[in-house]
Amino acid sequence: MQSRNKVLDDISQLMTNAMGVAQGAKQEAETAMSSMMDRWLADRDFVTREEFDAVRAMAQKAREENAALMARIEALEGSKKS
Repeated sequence: MQSRNKVLDDISQLMTNAMGVAQGAKQEAETAMSSMMDRWLADRDFVTREEFDAVRAMAQKAREENAALMARIEALEGSKKS
């Protein structure tokens, strides 16, 4: 009976070790995939959200300045005609 428990203990230990190896392989695969995706995205020249928001804010400010200048030009042209 003692030898049977030893066999079961050995099988249990083997399965535990196999699960540890599988988890390690999974983590390594996830790290490799993440690294590959980061490199792929960097090669595509995508902008970050922060860069996009900064350019959008600059464009909004330029539109507002343009509208103010147009209103000023129209006011100046209107005063010359009178």
